[in-house]
Amino acid sequence: QVQLQESGPGLVKPSQTLSLTCTVSGASVTSGGYRGAWIRQPPGKGLEWMGVIRWDGTTYYNPSLKSRTSISKDAPKNQFTLQLTSVTPADTAVYYCASREGGGSSFDYDSWGRGIQVTVSL
Repeated sequence: QVQLQESGPGLVKPSQTLSLTCTVSGASVTSGGYRGAWIRQPPGKGLEWMGVIRWDGTTYYNPSLKSRTSISKDAPKNQFTLQLTSVTPADTAVYYCASREGGGSSFDYDSWGRGIQVTVSL
């Protein structure tokens, strides 16, 4: 059973960089077909896909966030991370990591973390 756990600061100041980590158990971020993604949900709004990293290091980003987003992975720690630069209060949201193993689309996930609330405020 794959389990994902988000971690990081719950409060970030405007203009700073938000960094979140997703720790994976029950799967390897380097095994063929693995892809890990970040999705967020602002208050009162729907889910917004931010980006994904594949087992081979290939990344895809939401065009609306691409200039500020970076996703990387740490194989020894079996983690993947999100960095979002120049945050504003509009980036306040619950942030989820999600993943899937095996074949199929890089945009289809069957394991999700519980989510972490991040607030951007002074």
